[in-house]
Order: sequence, then C-alpha cells, then structure tokens
Amino acid sequence: MSRKISTEVKSSVEGIGLGLRYDLATELLERRPETVSWLEIHPENYVNRGGRYQQMLDLARRDWPIVTHGLSTCLGALEPFDGRYLRELRSFLSDIEIPWHSEHLCLGGVQDRFFHDLLPLPFTDEAARIASQRLIEVRDAIDLPLALENASYYAPQCDDGLAEADFVVEVLERADANLLLDVNNIYVNGRNFDFDPKAYIDKIPPDRVVQVHVAGHFLRDDGLRIDTHGEPVPNEVYELLDYALRKIGPVPVLLERDNNVPPLDELLAEVDELWTIYQSATEAEHAR
Repeated sequence: MSRKISTEVKSSVEGIGLGLRYDLATELLERRPETVSWLEIHPENYVNRGGRYQQMLDLARRDWPIVTHGLSTCLGALEPFDGRYLRELRSFLSDIEIPWHSEHLCLGGVQDRFFHDLLPLPFTDEAARIASQRLIEVRDAIDLPLALENASYYAPQCDDGLAEADFVVEVLERADANLLLDVNNIYVNGRNFDFDPKAYIDKIPPDRVVQVHVAGHFLRDDGLRIDTHGEPVPNEVYELLDYALRKIGPVPVLLERDNNVPPLDELLAEVDELWTIYQSATEAEHAR
C-alpha cells in the first residue's frame, strides 16, 4: 500500500531544522530561534515515556512542526517486528500529527542481540526484496508515509561503491517509498570507497526525496572517515548539499548534531550557512 506524500503536506515542513536533543533543548526552547523552522525527534525517546522528555516535546510543538526519525525499527532484519511496539509507535505518531516517519536502511542486530548501531546491508537482490517488504510492513502498521535513510558503512559491500545507490533505488521502487537522503553519509562512503558522491546523487529519483540530513564526521589519521554527528559540517558536505538540492529541489534539511554538542550559537551559525544554500536552490528552482 503506497503512502506518497502530497505537496500540501510537504509544504508544512520546509527550510532548515534541528534535532531536539536533550543537551541543547533547554536553551533552544527558551530562545526559540526563528532560523530554525522545524524539529526532528527520535520516537524511542518518547513512546510510553513522560517526564522531562514529554515536557520538552509539548513545549516544542507550540512553535515548530515535528518530524520523527526512528533508530530501532531497522528495515533489513529477518526477525519479525515487535507488533506491540509498532502499535505504540502508530499511536504516538498519530498523536503528534507528523507528515512522515523515517527509518534506516540497515540492520540493527541479529536474532536476540541488538548492537545499538546501524549495520549495512549487502547490496543484493535478496536484501532489496526483504528490505522493501519490511518497509511496506512498517508503513502499513503505522499508517503513514515512511522514508528510508541511506546509511554509512566501513567495510566494502562490493567492488563498485555506486552499487549502493542502485540498491537504494531498487528498494525505493519495489516499495514505492520515500527517501531521507543523508548527504554526509554519501560523502563519507564516497571518500572511504573511492566513488563520486555526485554520481550517487545523480542516480536518485528526485521525486522520492522528502528530507535531507547533513552532519559532520571524524577524519582519522589513516584517512578513514567516520560518521559521528559530532563535528561541524565540512565545506565538502555543504557543497554536496548544494549539488543535491539543485538536483532534487529545496526539500527540508536537518542539521544533525548528536555528540560533542556545542553552544547553540555555533549550531545556529551552521543553520545560517544551510539557509544560504537552501535559498539559493529555491531561487534556482523558481527560475526553471
């Protein structure tokens, strides 16, 4: 059952957003900066949970649209989903009236072991078939549009790094699904496995993309790049974002910062940089 996102729904979330993270929530909710247009949350922090987290969410919803991004309902696992959790997730998402939900195209564990990490899938037809079926199952369970996010990885999945893009598109087409395009993950994978990140973006159907993530990453001494969400966004990722938005149009962009969270003013300076890129892409779209 398709859950495509209408233009009207898309327009309710636009511009640049931030993650509502505990480390910066107090100052963010007190200052309510106008340059932040929407907020993203992880539902795992809120489902069946009250206290400070629920208070933060209630305060945030007064001024900002909310979008949710899941961490645990990974789309590549073979084990059955927890039906109770999916029912609770559906109720939570309905209550906060989100336009779409997103989950990662990855594994989160094997059998009864959960690794608290996002493990890559092999870029095979079997994995694409399983992931697309799982995506449809979650989408139907929550009764909302569901977007998958492309993941970073650190061991070669095949000889051709661009095969990842073909794999992502295959899952999207099989499931008639939406995409949360993480340009930092594409850049990290491209540099680690020697493929052109722009060529990856060229393979993505623009009409599938409903949201974009950008973040910083850690560069090790041996040259390996690690997706940490703990450093400032580098110029190369800004440049790739500009390229992506000019290809797909000005969809909502989230600045991810989950570790080494700096003072809010530092994040807002990055938000300003993202707005410059976003507005330029918007002007280019209007000029077509």
